[in-house]
Amino acid sequence: MIDARRLRTLRAVADHRTVTAAAAALYLTPSAVSQQLAALEQETGHHLLARDGRGVRLTAAGEILLGHADAVLAQLERAEADLAAYSDGVAGEVTVAAFATGIALVLAPALTDLARTAPGVRLRVRDAEGDASLPMLLDGQADLAVAVEYRGAPQADDRRITRVPLYAEPFRAVLPLDHPLAAGDGPVAMAALAAETWIGPYPGNPCHDVVLLACEHAGFQPRLVHSSDDFSAVVALASAGAGVALVPRSALRGTDLAAVAVRPVDSELATRKVFAAVRAGAEGHPLIAPVLTALTGAARGLAEG
Repeated sequence: MIDARRLRTLRAVADHRTVTAAAAALYLTPSAVSQQLAALEQETGHHLLARDGRGVRLTAAGEILLGHADAVLAQLERAEADLAAYSDGVAGEVTVAAFATGIALVLAPALTDLARTAPGVRLRVRDAEGDASLPMLLDGQADLAVAVEYRGAPQADDRRITRVPLYAEPFRAVLPLDHPLAAGDGPVAMAALAAETWIGPYPGNPCHDVVLLACEHAGFQPRLVHSSDDFSAVVALASAGAGVALVPRSALRGTDLAAVAVRPVDSELATRKVFAAVRAGAEGHPLIAPVLTALTGAARGLAEG
């Protein structure tokens, strides 16, 4: 009989590629992880891992078992959801990992709605960059993630998670006031910014990927000279004439825009796509389902607004 706890360990090692990193994600010691993996290999009668430089990789047998592990773990989530639904009353805590703007735009309004519609549900909010919330979800550090599409993110067909689209928001070009393209109301052509000095987020930030994709689609690689993940700092640098930037529209709220021009751009790729995600099978949990409903309602109100 295969122990489901050991399947979770195999999944963590596959995600993190080292026993040490998997142990940290599971709040175990590396020795405990190694013992669970050795027991799993004994249970299955197959070698599941092989050395790969300083890390490990799954063998062919390990890959086969991992596919079944995802299905088993999702079914266990559904079983927990059904048992929770069977219990009388709905009361408990849901940990949500979300990036700062997502917290402001949909999570905070969802909190207000939940106080009215599901007063027994308590949210614990953890601020996490758009590329950090999904690993937190998969590692069990969060029950729900508000995340952003980015290169390397789990895809829509990933069997480990269930995704719910929330909203999409365009990026705006932020230009110094004396820039030749600062005047006017129509969209700025991305190709017209090819020779500019750029200001943008650090690699790893999902917004960095959006900027690169929009520029690449326009036929150039942006010359990113100045880097900051703080959009108020990005705007301040643009106002000082240090370069141009693409900034999510919502991130401009409350920012001093007196010394910059804010213009739409002609690229559909310059868009931040935001979604909620839970571990597959947990979407019907009586604590998580009301949170998803509240988030989609907040996103709908955002779109209508």
